[in-house]
Amino acid sequence: MKPSIVLVHGAFSDGSSWNAVIPILEKDGFTVTAVQNPLRSLAEDVATTKRVIEAQKGDVVLVGHSYAGAVITDAAAGSSKVKALVYVAAFAPDVGESVGGLIEKFPPTDLSSALAPDSAGFLYINRTKFREVFAHDVSEDQTSIMAATQKPIAATAFGEPVTTATWKNIPSWYIVCTQDRAANPELERFMAKRIKAQTTEIKASHVPFISQPEAVAGVIKAAAVAVQSKA
Repeated sequence: MKPSIVLVHGAFSDGSSWNAVIPILEKDGFTVTAVQNPLRSLAEDVATTKRVIEAQKGDVVLVGHSYAGAVITDAAAGSSKVKALVYVAAFAPDVGESVGGLIEKFPPTDLSSALAPDSAGFLYINRTKFREVFAHDVSEDQTSIMAATQKPIAATAFGEPVTTATWKNIPSWYIVCTQDRAANPELERFMAKRIKAQTTEIKASHVPFISQPEAVAGVIKAAAVAVQSKA
């Protein structure tokens, strides 16, 4: 039986950000579920993702984008179902590290100045800077919709440390986006090397699953095939 694919969105988006990847995977016979995380805290997002993992039948390939790399790193703990982790321009913290702490080590070129907090401390990306910073290889029409529908994240979530580092015992894959302006590509390379991931570099912005869904789906499928071959 093919493993199930669980897709976890990052900050400023929701599960629909995977819309271009889902049909590619389903066409190849995978059961795919996109998590809808509240983005109110890392702990709550981890708990939400864990429930989705446990609802799957059989093995799971767990995929996270950006901030969700921290989510999947923690959410796979204690689950015998998760057989592979796929990080898409994603943070892969060690125990005690946070997304914010990793960003400080390798600052992004554009994101910090584009963030716009609301009165409750949730962060948005300034609409006038959204395409340039987040998705410069996506059409203006589509990025306009993405900017209008973006889901804010609690700023405090970036400071929450992970409690486990499941990449230490679960095989991992990593997609580095070489034209990323929201996360530093050098940070992505550092994390991919540290977690000993099978690494693919794509000439893409921070959202390759939108601009190059076939390439992203290909890496996810490669992870699934590797897991299946060990079953």
